[in-house]
Amino acid sequence: MQMQVIKNANVINEQGQLELKHIVIAGGLIEAVVSELADLPQDSRAQIIDAEGKLVTPGFIDMHVHLREPGYEHKETIETGSRSAVKGGFTTIACMPNTRPVTDTPETVKLILDKAREANLAKVLPYAAITKNELGRELTDFEALKEAGAIGFTDDGVGVQNAQMMKDAMRKAKALGMPVIAHCEDDSLVKGACVTEGKFAERHGLKGIPNESEAIHVGRDILLTEATGVHYHVCHVSTEQSVRLIRQAKAIGISVTAEVCPHHLVLSDEDIPDLDANWKMNPPLRSPRDVEACIEGLLDGTLDMIVTDHAPHSAEEKAKGMELAPFGIVGFETAFPLLYTKFVATGKWDLSLLVRRMTSDPARVFGLDSGVLKAGAAADLTMIDLNAEKEVNPETFATKGRNTPFTGWKLKGWPVMTWVDGEVKWSERGGF
Repeated sequence: MQMQVIKNANVINEQGQLELKHIVIAGGLIEAVVSELADLPQDSRAQIIDAEGKLVTPGFIDMHVHLREPGYEHKETIETGSRSAVKGGFTTIACMPNTRPVTDTPETVKLILDKAREANLAKVLPYAAITKNELGRELTDFEALKEAGAIGFTDDGVGVQNAQMMKDAMRKAKALGMPVIAHCEDDSLVKGACVTEGKFAERHGLKGIPNESEAIHVGRDILLTEATGVHYHVCHVSTEQSVRLIRQAKAIGISVTAEVCPHHLVLSDEDIPDLDANWKMNPPLRSPRDVEACIEGLLDGTLDMIVTDHAPHSAEEKAKGMELAPFGIVGFETAFPLLYTKFVATGKWDLSLLVRRMTSDPARVFGLDSGVLKAGAAADLTMIDLNAEKEVNPETFATKGRNTPFTGWKLKGWPVMTWVDGEVKWSERGGF
């Protein structure tokens, strides 16, 4: 593999400040990060890439995505989802098991890994289901699924309703040194509801999803985690109550981690303009108070990382309207620009915090060998033009999904080049 030199790159140093560096890539790894051009290895065959002062970070890591394959290829495939990921600067993505068939057998895990290798874009890490067919009735074969390559267990999309089933799952996962990842939702409180319980629901006569539907499962599972000692990870936190419970659990040493999505940090139910189902996701957009609680939780480390919950659907499905359309929005290609524009460019957050929550923090939580920019690490990198401003246009997305509430938003901070193991997988000028 040809040596590459990325010169004149702004990187975030250990003090969280931007520093101009030159990065040497060889054999799929970062060979060196140096301050002076004179310190670069003299190899006339090396490919020189001039970053021209653009930001270069470790590749983004998204631990909650839906690639839809197998079974829902009309919404997305592993290849199209991976294209969208690298275009958004993501080099590692973890896909949820609510496919058809559900990812509940070693054969399906291997299928996903094989398809990801064929696509040869982002690194794809499959989760496996906690229960067979995600029905909550019988545990899957955790040992066989781990051996096949699953990185954790979750019934994302539905959640485990039975407490004994969840406790049994936690015990098995703990014995295998594996995490349990939970979609927290009490089904008895959400049937027939499509948006949060609040002003928008009242105005349109819609049944609302109450905050406690999420927080009840968070609280239950924290107690089960304390009893079993498993690593328990809470999906897409959206409520003030959930943040409070997780903060309290961490304070007394319970092994809980958590994630939050960009849309739960920048939008509330009061922002929903009409009954357009591109604003429908699960968890739903909550109140402004919940948004502030999630922001505070991300800043103080209660919420460990940012994920997209990338959830593509067809235009026909979303056209069914707020009550009948499926939940979910796409997120890979807008995640960083959205948060950079909203929080970093406005001076509310440090750039280093946003980058950590999308790189080294998810790597730390899930024990991944990535998320850092230093000699010896995998050359998974993202180059970002912090000054480029563009309008969000779903027609330019690499994902099959066009379902986003951010159409027309003007954002800054767009990825322009993505490397995985030292190979350029996408660039703004050269494409894929």
